[in-house]
Amino acid sequence: MASRAVAEKWLHQLTHLPTASGIEDAVVVWVEQWVARRADLRLTRDSGGNVLITQKGRKKHPPVLAVAHMDHPAFVITAVDGREAAFEFRGGVDSPYFEDARVQVVSRSDGAGGRVTLYEDQSHSGVIELSGSGAVEVGDIAMWKFRFQRAQQRRFQAPACDDLAGGAAALAALDRARGKSELKHFGVLLTRAEEVGLIGAIHAAKHQTIPTDARVLSIETSRELPDAPIGAGPIIRTGDRSTVFDRELTNRISRAAHVSGIKHQRKLMSGGGCEATAFGVYGYEAAGLCVSLGNWHNRGNLDAVEAGHGEPVPMLEEISLDDFHGLVDLLLIAAKGVDVEDPLKDALDKVYDSQRDLLG
Repeated sequence: MASRAVAEKWLHQLTHLPTASGIEDAVVVWVEQWVARRADLRLTRDSGGNVLITQKGRKKHPPVLAVAHMDHPAFVITAVDGREAAFEFRGGVDSPYFEDARVQVVSRSDGAGGRVTLYEDQSHSGVIELSGSGAVEVGDIAMWKFRFQRAQQRRFQAPACDDLAGGAAALAALDRARGKSELKHFGVLLTRAEEVGLIGAIHAAKHQTIPTDARVLSIETSRELPDAPIGAGPIIRTGDRSTVFDRELTNRISRAAHVSGIKHQRKLMSGGGCEATAFGVYGYEAAGLCVSLGNWHNRGNLDAVEAGHGEPVPMLEEISLDDFHGLVDLLLIAAKGVDVEDPLKDALDKVYDSQRDLLG
């Protein structure tokens, strides 16, 4: 079973891998090697390249699957002409962050990089003026050169917390679930191309990559909000900017978390979309769990930029390590709690029976 130190090592490794929508290869290789060291786990890939990890052996309950995505907003090189490289940006980032931005190629280690000289917001594409002696090829992944920001105590910074931190939490929870008969039904689904429209999750739902009776726990690192601060505990997410998640599933998880005494929050995280929305639309029971994220999509000063008076500074994303470990704990609590009947109806019936005479 992974210790906290080991889980943090996986967190660091995953969140520093080069990845982009449709080019999640480095993450897939890491995960395949991780699973290969555990003979009691099974890894399969669906026709869209999503990665499903389940435990071998008989299960007492329908599957509970922690779902996280393997991509992160990034520049993808589409053409190279001398000292200029055309790119497509895959993910949601405001146009001010591209103005004269310095970038570096992260899919190789030879120091290649340059400066953005053109960005078209409508097509999410542009041009990088290359610098340095390193080679750049079509299909390379680039990210910003980040401005240094000292991390607060118990904070973790990385290029791609969204959603590789979620993936690390899911794998740490799965590692702790192994060998426990009451958690044999717990598994992990790692999806592709979330940042360009939940594409991997939609594919998995439409092609029934997971059983139709599976309960989905969609994990995210979600934009920090004033009433959902970093460090206040992992979050049971009641919905996103598009939908409210499955009521019964969310209530069962909330009750299990409350009974356990784990520090947590219950919030509507409306800063962005979530794969629970996609699974819910296609008929799955889906709930959401997350941790609050600073510098969402590497956008420093985001609130001020959106208000029209801030400097758009690319920065490392940031989460709380305590929130991360709490999320691992919450996943396992949820995996057990979704099969425990919620006593709320019985409690309401008792109140009604004792007081209904007041109605005459």
